[in-house]
Amino acid sequence: MFVDRVELYVRGGDGGDGCLSFRREKYVPRGGPDGGDGGRGGDVIVRAIAGTDSLADIVHRKHWRAQRGGRGGSGNCHGRNAADLVIRVPPGTIIFDRERGHVLRDLTRAGDEVIVARGGKGGYGNKHYASSTNRAPRQFQRGESGEERELVLELKVIADVGLIGLPNAGKSTLLSRLSRAQPEIADYPFTTKYPNLGMVTIGGERVFVLADLPGLIEGAHSGVGLGHEFLRHVERTRVLVHLVEPFPADSSDPVANYRSIRRELELYSAVLAAKPEVVVLSKSELTGSGEVRERLARELGREVIAISAVTGQGLSQLVGTVAESLKEVLAEATP
Repeated sequence: MFVDRVELYVRGGDGGDGCLSFRREKYVPRGGPDGGDGGRGGDVIVRAIAGTDSLADIVHRKHWRAQRGGRGGSGNCHGRNAADLVIRVPPGTIIFDRERGHVLRDLTRAGDEVIVARGGKGGYGNKHYASSTNRAPRQFQRGESGEERELVLELKVIADVGLIGLPNAGKSTLLSRLSRAQPEIADYPFTTKYPNLGMVTIGGERVFVLADLPGLIEGAHSGVGLGHEFLRHVERTRVLVHLVEPFPADSSDPVANYRSIRRELELYSAVLAAKPEVVVLSKSELTGSGEVRERLARELGREVIAISAVTGQGLSQLVGTVAESLKEVLAEATP
């Protein structure tokens, strides 16, 4: 099960109470106060862990409460500090404060973490209040309450390259040919309901991470067809591979289909629309697809790579072109 949005309630552990105690020993008639301080309550921490790409592991647990600190003891014994509670999430998770609406942290890399609810401090025992004028204090302090907060966690899949296009354009089939990923493939639209990731390699060496993203439709920028759910995953990618089907089942025009998706990207985010794009005509094994590729290249005024996931035509050229585009993006990003 793929989950990319969850809502949680988190609360840090309460601090332990201080202790009210006096030293009592034989032959020590005035032992004095010896109540220890309470222990610290545990923090609630959200940490990005490598090796997972979904929030499914935490979706069924809505309340996360850290343990409270231990109570102080006699003999100046300090209460036990509670262990922190760690919520493990995939890299690419954004944490929002639900009430205030602001971003607490964007966990983009494995190992990134943020304390979302701090544990309370332990209270002072009566030993803390002893002084030259207050030799038998009966004051002690209760532990502080832990912080509490409601969170929204959203996952934006992190990949180098994103496959975009209308439903049934051949994105899942292409991913299965270029990597070891096994997405659902069928001859009907919307077989991809969530992003699938695969690692593309050449000669045994990693080249890039490729994401098969659910098909977009007209109106996606305003949420039509779960457009927002799909488009937010595209934002993380560095290069877009735009697949165009030569002979759509609804007999629509391939050029108009390409421009329709481009318009949705521009309406959703100018930054997203400005990402480098490689235009690809899929299913080139079909008769007449060559003429469609030429018309698409002519009207767009740019190179269009023809590929066939069935025969393997153009796949090497596509991988090489994408790898070069990634190198240029990374070179521009390096100061």
